[in-house]
Amino acid sequence: MSDKKDKVAKPKKGKGMLVKAVGGVALIAAGGGGTFALVQSGMIGGGKEQAKKEDNTPKLVRKGEEDPYAPKAEGKEGEGPAEVDGEGGSEYKTSYYNFTEDFTSNLKNSSALVQISLACSTRRDGRVLMWLKKHELAIRSEILVVLADTPEEDAFTPEGKQRLQKRLTAAINKVLTNTEGFGGVDEVYFKSFLVQ
Repeated sequence: MSDKKDKVAKPKKGKGMLVKAVGGVALIAAGGGGTFALVQSGMIGGGKEQAKKEDNTPKLVRKGEEDPYAPKAEGKEGEGPAEVDGEGGSEYKTSYYNFTEDFTSNLKNSSALVQISLACSTRRDGRVLMWLKKHELAIRSEILVVLADTPEEDAFTPEGKQRLQKRLTAAINKVLTNTEGFGGVDEVYFKSFLVQ
């Protein structure tokens, strides 16, 4: 009988360490979860600032909606009819930008010269138009590079002119993306096209 009492009276030594280990793991998990929650809410780690930067790209403007970045109309307010959008076609408003001067360049491997007048369009908000005006010098330079790399045959066929329009659109968007982080030009239009 005395052997049974000795066995019951002895406490086990490993139980205290197990409680401490489980408690430590619980504290680490709670701290990690709390830190994760703070980072996700933006209280630490700059999460809110990054979200604001991502939202700063020009937005598509639907017909009938107000463009918060629309360029100011020249002239006095109240003069002329109000802008009216048509019912059909695209659901987005299209804005145009006219380049101030013509472009003149020689054509690739040719003595021929091309002189063009250009405009471009965007369905994005007015920031794209502001950026076109702001970076017109860099855009002009890139357009002249594209023109100088255009074969003479492309200047005489409708398919060649369409290829040139796509290359010019890509060149303009490249400059805008490099300078402002976003292109936004949808199409380039020839206002005049002369080959000599």
